[in-house]
Order: sequence, then structure tokens, then C-alpha cells
Amino acid sequence: MLVLTRKLNEAIQIGDDIEIKVLAIEGDQIKLGIGAPKSVDIYRKEIYLDIQNQNNEAANMSVDLLKLLHPKSE
Repeated sequence: MLVLTRKLNEAIQIGDDIEIKVLAIEGDQIKLGIGAPKSVDIYRKEIYLDIQNQNNEAANMSVDLLKLLHPKSE
């Protein structure tokens, strides 16, 4: 993991298309601005993980449903 120190209004650049800028520092919170193409999905980490879990559950449910509809011959 790369760790960088940035001050208010300073930014980091990721590739040619993504910029992350420190917009505000308020107590123990910082506000970040993220500039990226619309084709790039941006989520808070906990939301991203929740989406991944829901997708995995849906995929498993589909497999279970298929097994019920087409049981293997014994």
C-alpha cells in the first residue's frame, strides 16, 4: 500500500484520468473530491463489499435453484 501525506487542497493523480483532492479537514474527518470518468464506478468500501456479498448470494441462489429444477440422476 502506498501511503501519502496531503494537505488541504492538495491532490494525488491515479493514471491519466483519476484525481483525488483533499477538500476539507474537519476534526477527525476529511472530505475528498474524486475526479474520474463516468465509466469508473466509485463506491465507499463498505458499500462495495455489500454489493459484492449480494452478488455472491444471488449467484449461489441461482445455482441452488438450478439444482432444484434439474436434480442429478442417481
